[in-house]
Amino acid sequence: MPTTAEDLDRKTFLYNLLVPVMNKHVEGLDQGKSMYLLFIKSETRTPSGLTARPVLTSYYKSRNFVNRPFNRFNVYTSPDETILCSDSKQSMYCQLLCGLIQRDEVLRVGAVFASAFLRAIKFLEDYWQELCSNIRTGKLSDWITDTSCRNAVMSIHRQPNLELANLIDSECGAKSWEGIVKRLWPRTKFIDVIVTGSMAQYISTLEFYSGGLPLVSTMYASSECYFGINLNPLSKPSDVSYTLLPTMAYFEFLPIEKNHEEMVQGASVQCNGDAADLNCLKEEEKLGGKTVDLVEVKLGQYYELIVTTFTGLYRYRVGDILMVTGFYNNAPQFRFIQRRNVVLSIDTDKTSEGDLLNAVTEAKLLIEPQGYLLTEYTSYADTSAIPGHYVLFWELKFRGNTDISMLDSSIMENCCHKVEESLDFVYRRLRSRDKSVGPLEIRVVKHGAFDALMDFFVSQGSSVNQYKTPRCIKSEKAIEILNSMVVRSFFCTKDPFLEPKIGSQAI
Repeated sequence: MPTTAEDLDRKTFLYNLLVPVMNKHVEGLDQGKSMYLLFIKSETRTPSGLTARPVLTSYYKSRNFVNRPFNRFNVYTSPDETILCSDSKQSMYCQLLCGLIQRDEVLRVGAVFASAFLRAIKFLEDYWQELCSNIRTGKLSDWITDTSCRNAVMSIHRQPNLELANLIDSECGAKSWEGIVKRLWPRTKFIDVIVTGSMAQYISTLEFYSGGLPLVSTMYASSECYFGINLNPLSKPSDVSYTLLPTMAYFEFLPIEKNHEEMVQGASVQCNGDAADLNCLKEEEKLGGKTVDLVEVKLGQYYELIVTTFTGLYRYRVGDILMVTGFYNNAPQFRFIQRRNVVLSIDTDKTSEGDLLNAVTEAKLLIEPQGYLLTEYTSYADTSAIPGHYVLFWELKFRGNTDISMLDSSIMENCCHKVEESLDFVYRRLRSRDKSVGPLEIRVVKHGAFDALMDFFVSQGSSVNQYKTPRCIKSEKAIEILNSMVVRSFFCTKDPFLEPKIGSQAI
């Protein structure tokens, strides 16, 4: 997505607007600090020499962030040098160490996404003893080799603190980590993370660790554009609505019938010679209806969001389905309902049904020479552990004298790898470099498993005549049915290749 200096100023304006909104609902935020865990990611270059990098990395490296004026309502425990450290492991360790050393000053904790905050908790589970040792001795582990990062930490970590080390040791060494956030940072008033959309799957895990702290989603944004803010930040995650700011972009809305998801799934538009992820809007009639402006939306109606941005995106289909929940004065407020055509997501990855089909189609070619045919498949995003990972259920038909016991493990592991290599650059980056998505898993189920799945959905009201196997399942009961019929399981044993394809949408 193109970006400009002016666009960075616009994003800064939105970030600054969050401060008075939070102050309206939470008192005393100027009496302490924020432990926000922020990170940068890798960069590449386009064929013309322009820098290509994730949108947040672009912001954190800009003058808007690095040279931001002091604001007593928004002081971080993490020095900028730890945020801008390119080594994510060193960055995470140093930011957590600084947050623990300043625990008595911390009034709010958070990260951009719920998944990132939970990765920090998992990191803390793995490294709390080493962190305690550093605090107890007043030293910093030798493997922290980034000079700027190390110097910044040592400016805060000046002397041993035996009392703090013993306290952390006691809390982290306890039998349960329930409420660990509140126990380690007792003055914390809320957790600031996005928990809407695909991040909603992490709410129960966050609640376990939070100790009853409110989960606050402050803003609605994407790589394409920052859209709006949550004017009622202490609302329950299920009730979060965002007010769009008309100065951020020109917004249009395509009406969507509530019970006609096929309008969302089937609106394929050709753009610039390729599918362009269905994002480029040329003819309104191809979308099933006319768009309306921001002032024309109606309460309770569902819409697909379309933006024209200051940086050159023209009538761009973001892919989000929103519902109008109310109005702030005359400004409509929207609840995020779902992503159009996204079936799997763990972190910032967005895998569509088409992406999954193409990947599975490539992978199944590896087993056909062995006498196996893939007859059915479905998937789900398993977030029961951190990091989460994609799970594919495969039902196979055996030809000749083959059977399930003869299925070659190395070939199935290659199938896992083939699926991952066929997915987009964002997924591959999260798997290979960021490690925020775990290795993909294929679970082979016994014959008749997908018949049992169909029987379940029919019992829930689906029509036998119109039933189609869902390519992603979210029902716990449906997952339980398939898991009960798993006969073998295989994981990807190597990382997918990372480099983006020149000229691809990932760039």
